[in-house]
Amino acid sequence: MRQPLDRIALISDVHGNLTALEAVLDDIDARGITRIFNLGDYVGKGPRGREVIDLCREQCEVNILGNWDDSLPDPDRTFDTPSGAIAWWLAQLSDGQGAWLRALPFSHDFLMSGRRVRLFHASSDSVHHRVRFDHDEAEFLSMFANTPATGDGPEPTVVGYGDTHDPYYEVDRARRTLFNTGSVGNSMDDPTPVYVIMEGVFGSAAEAPFSIQFVRVPYDVDAELAVARAMGMPEYAEYESEIRHGVYRGEMNKPGGPGYHRRPREGVLPPSQG
Repeated sequence: MRQPLDRIALISDVHGNLTALEAVLDDIDARGITRIFNLGDYVGKGPRGREVIDLCREQCEVNILGNWDDSLPDPDRTFDTPSGAIAWWLAQLSDGQGAWLRALPFSHDFLMSGRRVRLFHASSDSVHHRVRFDHDEAEFLSMFANTPATGDGPEPTVVGYGDTHDPYYEVDRARRTLFNTGSVGNSMDDPTPVYVIMEGVFGSAAEAPFSIQFVRVPYDVDAELAVARAMGMPEYAEYESEIRHGVYRGEMNKPGGPGYHRRPREGVLPPSQG
């Protein structure tokens, strides 16, 4: 008789959006999933980083470092943004939370259904090096490499990450599998929170069924925005653009609106010019 399959919920990029996090955790609980791994970026952009950290420390079995978690509480960082937003988000953290964030592990490795899985926030070498879904082969292969940040050991065959707020799934002929969890609290394009369920036999080196599922969870975005207004959070309009419309704050006032996010292929003309 086949061994029962295990399920792990993978969440990432909550960014202080407690309302979205609570909705996602409720969905995870309703499915009977008890293991939650968090791929980082607990704070910034949204108003309640303190509460998000507390809840993730309580609910998540694994917590991983994100780029905001590394840079926001950096004691050597200067806070000279015109709006003062960085300093405001930092001030929301309680004593010890900044140190906890910066001490989080870079990556987490485990076996599942005969596959070596590695999770990190952004890329194999840094939480600040972004790899978007529209990457080239060299970037794809780099995500499976051992680096000083990941440490030595067997290279993974499955890599999951967050950071870009843009979920996708990709596999090559060598069965290397790369996926992005998307974002719980700051999802782009479709602003509905998204997380991943990974299913297989946890800790097993033997081949067994294995799956990755993306789950979208609607939530009360108006309630979240009301909290941000009541708290006087800076960059409110930018936050609303992202969590209500899925439009990145850097493109919200772009003439002609936000552009399509795939890079054009070199040498390929639009159909009307081909």
